[in-house]
Amino acid sequence: MKKKVIVANWKMNLDMQESSIYLHKLSEKITAHRSMEIILAPSTFTLQSLSLQINHRQFKLAAQNFYWRDHGAYTGEVAISQLRGIVQYALVGHSERRNIFNETDKDVRAKVAAALRNNIRPILCIGETSDERNYNETDIVLNDQLLGGLANVSSEELTEVIIAYEPVWAIGTGNIALPDDVEKAVKTIRDQIKQLYGEKASKEIQVLYGGSIQPSSAADYANISGVDGLLVGGASLSLDKFSQIVEKVYETTK
Repeated sequence: MKKKVIVANWKMNLDMQESSIYLHKLSEKITAHRSMEIILAPSTFTLQSLSLQINHRQFKLAAQNFYWRDHGAYTGEVAISQLRGIVQYALVGHSERRNIFNETDKDVRAKVAAALRNNIRPILCIGETSDERNYNETDIVLNDQLLGGLANVSSEELTEVIIAYEPVWAIGTGNIALPDDVEKAVKTIRDQIKQLYGEKASKEIQVLYGGSIQPSSAADYANISGVDGLLVGGASLSLDKFSQIVEKVYETTK
């Protein structure tokens, strides 16, 4: 049985002290469960400090971003190779990276390969915008982003990849992705994986959902057929909300 995965994406929030205090309180509030993997994605500059504080049996760390080259004259960038031994996961292709920083499928593909090369598991984020949804292009967009992100990934490497479906139109817009919407998108993802890597791979790959998740909706999304966990944004900054989300998802594993 696959573990349920919950990723807390803190984005550009919480300084060093705030992150440390939050982690301390969270570790007291949340019980580690073998049926779950809880991953925290704080700001890059806090990662090394938190890696020394964290209970690695209770939580794992993820990078929110990195550069795909391992070294070189790239002022201001952090190489994924510099994060080895600090993080176990890395977000790749998040909608904010694609839409605000203009990351392309080529960039995403290079980052996925770089993470795998450095024994860090990439969490490949894909999802359609409001316009793409309105033009009934969801399936096309998801397939294109999967093809773009996984172009250089072998069947063996795919076992280390996690896919996160995040409909851009349902993030911070007031629009809600209904369970049926999510289930259809996840089926599209698994069907495409089946075409690329075979039926076994399509069943085994972990697929997460991310999109304005709250404690009240966590269990509903976690229970959707084909969904193996959640990518939580704003709600992960609230100790109470995130703890409730973890508990709600844990209840679905019993």
